[in-house]
Amino acid sequence: MSTTTDLWHHYGRTRAERDRAVPETFSWAWSQDSGPGPELLGEVAGGTVGDLGAGAARHAACLATHHLPARVDAVDASPAQHAMATGLFGHLAPRLRIVRSDAVRHLLDAAGTYDVLYSVFGAVDFTDPRELLPAAAGALRPGGRLVFSTLAHYLGGAPAEPDAVPAEVAARTPGGEATTMRRWVLQEHVWTKVLDESGFTGIGIDTLPSPADAPRGAATLLVRAVRRA
Repeated sequence: MSTTTDLWHHYGRTRAERDRAVPETFSWAWSQDSGPGPELLGEVAGGTVGDLGAGAARHAACLATHHLPARVDAVDASPAQHAMATGLFGHLAPRLRIVRSDAVRHLLDAAGTYDVLYSVFGAVDFTDPRELLPAAAGALRPGGRLVFSTLAHYLGGAPAEPDAVPAEVAARTPGGEATTMRRWVLQEHVWTKVLDESGFTGIGIDTLPSPADAPRGAATLLVRAVRRA
């Protein structure tokens, strides 16, 4: 387990206090109110699914409840997010398994386990893709699917990076002090290159535009790939 400061301590707490329901569906878009839904994962009934950087596990709870996989693993390294997810959706076990772990470490320990892996602005955004994506390929069964949504550009409007390098973005410690964390905001061709080098094929990327009136809105890259056989 990580012993570093939990920079996700505050995230989602206000919503968790007023909304404990299992969502009926989820959206891949940054605005979480438009675009396609979980159908992009393909048929998950009876399969094993992993949510990388699951946070409060709302997306995973939706799949576990409404789409009948054999199991969904909601993986997150944050102690605060793990505790929140357990409090909200722990009752959905054993179909929903809430896992506190670094995503790369979890994937390396789960070779050939998953039919589908996904991330909704989760671990794919906050982990070096040259480490995470090969680990994801190894954790998928041959022909398994990876789907993730990520920022198409920075929230302030600056363009995405032309190489696989991170930026330091604002964060808060549990005590409220300002700090930063690393986030990978990459151009389409960079994601395609790293996915190909990591063992994926059938790579497709779409852009979901930001609603015109959304505060701090951002366009979304929706990325799909298949593990090579």
